[in-house]
Amino acid sequence: MLEIGTKAPAFSLPDQNGTIHTLEEYKGKKVILYFYPKDNTAGCTKQACGFAERYPQFTEKGAVILGVSKDSVKAHKNFETKYSLPFTLLSNPELDVLQAYDVWKEKKTCGKISMGVIRSTYLIDEEGIIVKAFGNVKAVDNPQQMLDALE
Repeated sequence: MLEIGTKAPAFSLPDQNGTIHTLEEYKGKKVILYFYPKDNTAGCTKQACGFAERYPQFTEKGAVILGVSKDSVKAHKNFETKYSLPFTLLSNPELDVLQAYDVWKEKKTCGKISMGVIRSTYLIDEEGIIVKAFGNVKAVDNPQQMLDALE
């Protein structure tokens, strides 16, 4: 995980509609930047739907939600449509942003070692500074955890 108090790494990534987003464009807002392994899997769906259910509370607190995975723009569009997700999903198949945020790591699944995304979430303040960092988060608990972190 990146250290609290450090500047969040810049990024420029396409969303589910192919529109490019940069961290810089969110200056002045709190950003919930969450990294997840794969669209349409059980845990990732629970996490995304949890953020969607609480979306009005996040916007009331002046926060934007950005989900990031290595899935394609098309996969993100399907995921957004299927679950009516009201927030932005960013595509990073090149893995550079996943690596910059230190979430692309060796994982052990069923005894097999492979590289993948460690489910992690950062809270970035209005100036682009990391103020909270949560690694190995539980998909179902993370949306409420992040809402509480905004208090």
